Amino acid sequence: MTVPIPCQRALFDIPDDVAWLNCAQMSPLMRPVVAAGEAAVRRKAHPWTISPADFFTDSESARSLFAEIVNAGPDEVAIVPSVSYGMAVAARNLPAPAGSRILVLDEQFPSNVYVWRERANETGARIDTIPRPEDDDWTAAILAAIGPDVSIAALPNSHWTDGGLIDLERVGAALRQAGAALALDITQSGGALPLDVRRVQPDFLVCAGYKWMLGPYSLGFLYVDPKYHGGAALEHNWIVRARSEDFSGLVDYRDEYQPGARRFDMGERSNFALMPQAIAAMRQILDWGIADIHTTLAAVTADVGARAAALGIGSAPPDRRAGHFIGLRFAGGVPDGLLERLKEDKIFVSQRGNSVRVTPHLYNSTEDIDRLFAVLERVL
Repeated sequence: MTVPIPCQRALFDIPDDVAWLNCAQMSPLMRPVVAAGEAAVRRKAHPWTISPADFFTDSESARSLFAEIVNAGPDEVAIVPSVSYGMAVAARNLPAPAGSRILVLDEQFPSNVYVWRERANETGARIDTIPRPEDDDWTAAILAAIGPDVSIAALPNSHWTDGGLIDLERVGAALRQAGAALALDITQSGGALPLDVRRVQPDFLVCAGYKWMLGPYSLGFLYVDPKYHGGAALEHNWIVRARSEDFSGLVDYRDEYQPGARRFDMGERSNFALMPQAIAAMRQILDWGIADIHTTLAAVTADVGARAAALGIGSAPPDRRAGHFIGLRFAGGVPDGLLERLKEDKIFVSQRGNSVRVTPHLYNSTEDIDRLFAVLERVL
């Protein structure tokens, strides 16, 4: 049973007159995360306090925490700097035979599109873009597109423009039946929407850490199904090789890798400034509980949807969008100057495509939502 979480604004350095309803763009850092980062930067000022073991301890802690978030094992998680890096690993290791189709969604985030265009150019596969469904049922549209000639489906969990939701368990099962692979970008849902890799069974899954994961920029995580653990890495750095813990033996070059998905880790994964921040953020997310976070945010976006509908503003039905995310749709398009007018009152949302994204988190109060609608009522 999930329970709502009280407003956690005190954990964030957000002035009372700022309504940051834009977690889908970037989350603010919690005070403990900032403190962890500041302590980490100060530590780098005294490098004699950093031992060889410290190159491994934090990165292994972070790996384990992300594994818990998606119900994976630590050996199934690699540390990456970005979604594009993680998807490049996936593209390098997933077959895409000539004539096969690689499925993507209309208006999908570019980091999960460009790499597949390149892969298709390399192999002779083709990109098949699934049009936006008029009824917002992305799941049905994807299922209808899956056939024996599909090699890869590169998908999100929720669409980045408006939160359109995909039933990944159904899609994953259909892809496996067709003999196709599943590469997921969960950046717009990881940490706010429960996901179990044991049930979805993706081949690769990547998540950037600076949005719903409440962590720093330039650090993310990549889940790799064990059947690819012997695959080709993008880099050939020292720390992913066997016995790299022995600094005195690094000149004894080794062909063997560290176990599991670690061979796919980026170089300098130990990042002494960012890793402690990511650890602090993920610990808090797990302490709250992702299911409870989602329940809490779903109540907020349901209220936003109902109040918007009363003003004649549309959105996807609640059962076809992620609970933490709502995209507002205006008849005749987004009013000119709307975002600027909101910004004047220190109310921050974003426009992606034809959707105005309202993406709250636990730091938002009921007053933030009231202020949003006070402006919308005046503008409309």
